[in-house]
Amino acid sequence: MGVIAVNGIRVYAYHGCLPEEARIGGQYRVDIKVNGDFATAELTDELKDTIDYGRMTAIVTEEMSCRSKLVEHVARRILDALKREWPGAFRFEVGVTKERPPVNGDVQQVEYRIEG
Repeated sequence: MGVIAVNGIRVYAYHGCLPEEARIGGQYRVDIKVNGDFATAELTDELKDTIDYGRMTAIVTEEMSCRSKLVEHVARRILDALKREWPGAFRFEVGVTKERPPVNGDVQQVEYRIEG
């Protein structure tokens, strides 16, 4: 068993409940972990035998381009898209971080994580 982690996928997106967020947008960061059996890839040295983290990044970019009000919703969409791309024995963890959210106070970031 092994873990592939792709951390800090940076995306500018327009998620949020406030009208300003739909208009102005904000900076987001997405982290993905994949747990699974990568023994074949360890032996073959072939991309077809593992998770392509370039494709993973493209999926994140695609899903982040569709507006959601909640980071929980966009995280679920990313997780579902990853599972469609790689059905089977892999277990994914997706973390979506919204940097400098427009809340009353000095908040650096909010984060939501989901597994499946």
